[in-house]
Amino acid sequence: MATAQKLTENHLTCVICTEVFTDPATLQCHHTFCKSCLLKYTKTQPEAVQAKSIPCPSCRQQTKVTNPDSPVEEWVSQLKPSHVIQGLMDDFGPGTKGVEEHLCSVCTKQGKTTPATSWCSVCDVVYCEGCLELHNMMPLLSDHEVAHLSDHTKTKVKRRFMCQVHRDKPIELFCKDCKRAICTMCCSIKHRACKDVDTIGSTTPLVKEQLTSKIEQLRINMAATNNNITRRKSRIQDVKSNSQDVKDQVIKTRETVMRAIFRKEKLLLDAIDKATDEQLHELQADIKSQEIELQMYQQQYEFTANAVTSNCEMDMYAVYESMGETSTDNRDTDNRPAAGSVVLTHDLDKLSKAVDELQLGEVQVVHGVSDPGSSPVLHHTIDCGEDGDGKDPSLCDVTVLTVDDIKVTVVIDFNNKRLKTYYTSNFKSFHNQLLLSSRPWQIAKLCESQIAVSVPGSKEIVTVNVTPGPVFLSTIKTRKKYQALACLSPSQLAAGTWGQSHSVDILDMTGRILRSINTGVIGNPEYIHVTRNNNLIVSEEAVKSLVCVTSEGDVVFTYTPTGVRALTRPWGVTTSSSGDILLVDQYSNKVIQLTESGQFVRDVLTQQDGLNCPLGACLDGDGLLYVTSDRYVKVFNFYRR
Repeated sequence: MATAQKLTENHLTCVICTEVFTDPATLQCHHTFCKSCLLKYTKTQPEAVQAKSIPCPSCRQQTKVTNPDSPVEEWVSQLKPSHVIQGLMDDFGPGTKGVEEHLCSVCTKQGKTTPATSWCSVCDVVYCEGCLELHNMMPLLSDHEVAHLSDHTKTKVKRRFMCQVHRDKPIELFCKDCKRAICTMCCSIKHRACKDVDTIGSTTPLVKEQLTSKIEQLRINMAATNNNITRRKSRIQDVKSNSQDVKDQVIKTRETVMRAIFRKEKLLLDAIDKATDEQLHELQADIKSQEIELQMYQQQYEFTANAVTSNCEMDMYAVYESMGETSTDNRDTDNRPAAGSVVLTHDLDKLSKAVDELQLGEVQVVHGVSDPGSSPVLHHTIDCGEDGDGKDPSLCDVTVLTVDDIKVTVVIDFNNKRLKTYYTSNFKSFHNQLLLSSRPWQIAKLCESQIAVSVPGSKEIVTVNVTPGPVFLSTIKTRKKYQALACLSPSQLAAGTWGQSHSVDILDMTGRILRSINTGVIGNPEYIHVTRNNNLIVSEEAVKSLVCVTSEGDVVFTYTPTGVRALTRPWGVTTSSSGDILLVDQYSNKVIQLTESGQFVRDVLTQQDGLNCPLGACLDGDGLLYVTSDRYVKVFNFYRR
């Protein structure tokens, strides 16, 4: 029977062994497995065994055991399947027959093999035509609902909700204390001490509402899990691409120095392959776990949806009584550890001095700022103080470009009216600067070799080519003083106004205003950043807030924390490849991490990491975080400790 086969494949299959359940056991999280499979898995989890609990292979929720002093085998053996699973196993499990194969229950007891033609929904018994006539002649049975047998009889006919203990008594009450549907006799015998008992008619709408909420939550969980799987699969290609990029760095460094170091190059390539294989293995295992979790949600979803849409109170209450508390899992944020990036660090001075002691670099797995388990480690520091500076540098913003495979750090020095660039080529460090007409405010990255800089005092936006030194390209004259500046598209800029009715103007590359938008509570943006979704994130000191809006001005979220987490002077903003937001809070000497939806995650950097009055921040393609601090740019890597 197609229905039975579908139920068996989708709901009666153990996700560990991928076979039909053998002696099923349901955990407190409502995931079901074969007892033997669950026992084997539990024995591989020493932390759970030590905690006297059984871990769920799908969602990792712990199920506390009733007899913690007994052996692990007894923990699992004492588990029972849920009523729903057991009912499905009884009807559709191995050894059961399809509805069309049923024989008359009465005749079978008499040793006859008469085919059944009808089914009584109250007695839950199948009858032949002769036995059905006798059934209908009995006064107590004459009002039972009887249907002709078919493949879908039991799902099409609404059964009378009868008590499973007192089978001739209809269910009329619901005990809220015990969360159980009962008949009047059950109420008078077993539920006399219960304080909250209501009629089934009054309770049914509430039960249906809660089951509907459960369906919605399961739908959200399924969508979130699907997104997590998609991100993991996408990350696999990134890891492979990153691995190849690092290998190219190793080869290029080896060719720059001398061909005699080939043997050492091979050692590093092997180390990269090993680290990459470990990452891919971890990602594949994580994807498998996510797929298992998705299948569990799908099973729960279909069970619950079928119970609600069938309008069968018995099915609904069976699911409701077995589901426990509604899941409040928030899967907006993926808290599982993310795969890192393999990077190569090398000391170019040593490479040029001694071939015999030469090390091309060290293979390390960098996990990135988005990994909640990663910690920052100072990679290097760039001193942006120059001999020609008339004042102490004030580095308002920083960005990183890659020009002809050379990584160029670009900063703007507000106090000295300069744009400064720093890079290393052929083992030598270079720095250049470009004098501007007035104090610059923010950098907008137009492409990998071109930037735009806001110069509000002169009502200008200056475009600069980075070759890798800075070369003046053009000056865009504007009608207003624009401080905050970001690139919205190759032909459009988002510029923050000051004291205007609209806080952000969208400009073309000639400075003409295309449209204006509001940014919520922020009236005078001091910094603008464009996200991967083309939303605008703006910050302002006066309102101590961070606001995210669409390019049309619709508010996505507003971040205005209070208490100990209240912002002091929000300034620079950048985002990671996964969408996480990094916000610089100047006076608290912090870089704060938020989710893409504006939820607080952690303080990524603090004064303990050496920050002092930070303003600008950016991430490069390798996941290194650049933060301005006084006259310095501090560069951080992230490792899982």
